[in-house]
Amino acid sequence: MLRVVLADDQDLFRAGFATILGAEPDIEVVAEASDGASAVQAALEHRPDVVLMDMRMPILDGVAATREVCARTPSRVLALTMFDTDDYLYAALRAGASGFLLKDAPRADLVNAVRVVAAGDALLAPGVTARVIGELHRRGHPDPALAAAVTALTARETDVLRLIAAGLSNAEIAAHHHLSEHTVKTHVGNLLGKLNLRDRAQAVMVAYESGLVIPGQ
Repeated sequence: MLRVVLADDQDLFRAGFATILGAEPDIEVVAEASDGASAVQAALEHRPDVVLMDMRMPILDGVAATREVCARTPSRVLALTMFDTDDYLYAALRAGASGFLLKDAPRADLVNAVRVVAAGDALLAPGVTARVIGELHRRGHPDPALAAAVTALTARETDVLRLIAAGLSNAEIAAHHHLSEHTVKTHVGNLLGKLNLRDRAQAVMVAYESGLVIPGQ
């Protein structure tokens, strides 16, 4: 069973999410929270696989709560918002979120998002990735510390990181290099470990913030 915590200050949204996810045979909603501080407490208490985190909540906003959850638990965060804006998108991912979903997404997309994020994959649609790239481009020069960290990767791991940033799946990377998917998974796991990253969403951020991948190239 995938264990989920729902964090949203609107009762109607929480009830709707709980009904949709609770109808799935492999998903269990273990707790609900109406503010960011309660969301962090629920994550600490229940250690869910995924926290669905609204970005606009009282006491502690969703971005700050995401940062706390990612720093203090192994749970993955799926950021939820009604606002498809660069500020929320970049801030949520920078705080450690593994994916980003609009609240008005179809129910099938919500269920799929929980499963994808729980599996350790990033939920970054091409349009989302493009906006992240645009934000990184506006921020200017690469982060020297991240640039130095990337140099610890092998040539193959560096190339895999570039392809992850380009949005390729493990299967697509395997086909690109004529490797087995298992070998690609090993490279992905190694580079995540060396860079101390939680998942592919964070790898995309590092690829651009380090200057390994240049926006527009």
